[in-house]
Amino acid sequence: MPKTQNPAVMRWMYAFAFIVAFLVVFGGFVRLTRSGLSIVEWNPVSGVVPPIGQQAWEEEFVKYQQTPEFIKVNTGMTLEEYKYIFYIEWIHRIIARLAGFFYAIPVFYFLFKKAIPFKEFGIYFVMGMLFIAQAFMGWFMVASGLESRPSVSHFRLTLHLLFALTLFALALWTAFGHKYGFPDAQKRYRSPVSLLAQFSTVILLIQIAYGGMTAGLKAGHVSDTWPLMFGKWIPPNLFNSWVALFETPQTIVFIHRWFAWLGLALVPYAYYMVKKQNYPADIQKGLLWLVGVVALQITLGVLTILSYVNIALALIHQANAIFLFGLAIYFIHRFRALDETKAG
Repeated sequence: MPKTQNPAVMRWMYAFAFIVAFLVVFGGFVRLTRSGLSIVEWNPVSGVVPPIGQQAWEEEFVKYQQTPEFIKVNTGMTLEEYKYIFYIEWIHRIIARLAGFFYAIPVFYFLFKKAIPFKEFGIYFVMGMLFIAQAFMGWFMVASGLESRPSVSHFRLTLHLLFALTLFALALWTAFGHKYGFPDAQKRYRSPVSLLAQFSTVILLIQIAYGGMTAGLKAGHVSDTWPLMFGKWIPPNLFNSWVALFETPQTIVFIHRWFAWLGLALVPYAYYMVKKQNYPADIQKGLLWLVGVVALQITLGVLTILSYVNIALALIHQANAIFLFGLAIYFIHRFRALDETKAG
């Protein structure tokens, strides 16, 4: 991990983390509008320019008309309707390219200026490679919807999401390091609260992963009632095989509905622990806010169900999940620093 703190690098990392978060939310908008399969080729350079002229648009539309999504879902789509979803996906890809430049140009500048010492470049290099891997994973995901099915693989979509969140977490962790200091990786002491924060973050990531699979399978449309599904608390045959945990829409959305409540139980318990052990007031107050954010997230999830996946509600639900994940990274970072103080 780096040791050198620099305010300019910190601001850059905060901004980069925000851009990654924005890309994730915009990706949700792409998915909800069924725009992700509108561009059937991945051209990192020539793809910067959209079709120009009627002939170019008709040629692009012909390519889309050969896809499973057009054949099975959008058969009656007009050229003007196609342009709408094309531009949504095109903007998504343009923002991703700009994000790449927003990462690459500053990192070389800070290296040149020695604001980032070369011996501490490791984590920044990992972020760069992860960004490239994220781009490849995005196309790998899209390609799965151009073969025989009119939708992308929910596994690839979830991996694409988790790659993005890993990049977001690394950027935030590094930004927090520049602000508060970098925890010493050599010190192994972990307080019970620190371990609980890490465990809670794992729970959150599992919940987010199930959210990704729910989105990929469009399982949110399975039932628009809550708390019951199909008129029952636990519908039959949800867990008739282990495969159902990863493949069956009803099972996946059921887990996504109820697993969140574990997180809601863990955060108040963490607050109880930090209050009992007299942690700093800002930590105690922050955990109270975290309880509210978790409760808001569950409320947004319920409203998304009841609205039969209203796009605006679904995107706010997704954005709040990223905010919640960012808070989790913050608390892990703070607890690690406090652990070092206690360990001496």
